Amino acid sequence: MFAIEVSNTNSFDKIVLKDTLAKTFVDIIPSCGATLHSFTVLHNEYLLNVIDHYDSAEDFTLNVSSKGFKSCKLSPFACRLNNAAYHFGEKEYSIQKFLLNANALHGLLYDAQFAIMDHYADEASAGVALKYAYTGNDKGYPFHYDCVVAYHLKKENELSIVTEIINKDKGLIPIQDGWHPYFTFGGKIDEVQLEFQSKEKLVYNEALIPTGELVPYEEFTSLKKIGDTLFDNCFTLNFAECQPLCVLRDTKQKLQIEIRPDKHYPYLQIYTPPHRNSIAIENLSAAPDAFNNKMGLIILQPGENIIFSTTYKITSLI
Repeated sequence: MFAIEVSNTNSFDKIVLKDTLAKTFVDIIPSCGATLHSFTVLHNEYLLNVIDHYDSAEDFTLNVSSKGFKSCKLSPFACRLNNAAYHFGEKEYSIQKFLLNANALHGLLYDAQFAIMDHYADEASAGVALKYAYTGNDKGYPFHYDCVVAYHLKKENELSIVTEIINKDKGLIPIQDGWHPYFTFGGKIDEVQLEFQSKEKLVYNEALIPTGELVPYEEFTSLKKIGDTLFDNCFTLNFAECQPLCVLRDTKQKLQIEIRPDKHYPYLQIYTPPHRNSIAIENLSAAPDAFNNKMGLIILQPGENIIFSTTYKITSLI
């Protein structure tokens, strides 16, 4: 049986999706960019949240950027935008929101206040749909669009996240979509195993902007201990391989996280923060700086929509 409730913890107003039999629950924070705050399962008789999250609403407000935009929705662009500028429709635009070393980072909706559109709970699943209507607040992206994010918690610890982008503007708009979750098993990631089905790695310059070059990459196509590997890279995914296309496994706890993106998320960005208590594994619809390099960039007609979907599944290996 599934249930849904609203609660307030550490000043967060949360939507909680629950599998009451399995004791699995998911916390979502609508007012903080529809952020995934927790994905918690009962394992070895204790509850484990595999999402590295913020301590409180104040922590989010003060530290969302310094803590790496954990679990934020990336829209209408993801990762870095070179010099915060791009050319579209015979015009030049310059993003005004968060900049790092002159580059714009992680879009415009990461701290947006989403509104609840719909919710449900039945014997098979529980879900909620959240919406933010962007109305061109940043002069660097003066276009109008709706972003609808739907979470669906299903049996066997499976969480699907579906994002729909709808062009509400009078003309064409450029769009890129992504997520920025940090996964953790409660300890350092060095002993954790990682696998992802990649075809190539994007070559970056010193500013972590893609050069347009791709190089073959197969180092983690089977499970391999992360060790001291440093990631701040983007990879193309090989959809010719079977799902899941990415697996994160803790062999000591005998638990793994499986990531199953649809084909509208053909890029995978991976980042290891300096503290190494978690790892960011980001599904992206296009490459970083897509507004400039056009690698995967989507152009929507007025009234047109597109749907992106990814699924996280937590599996016990016991």
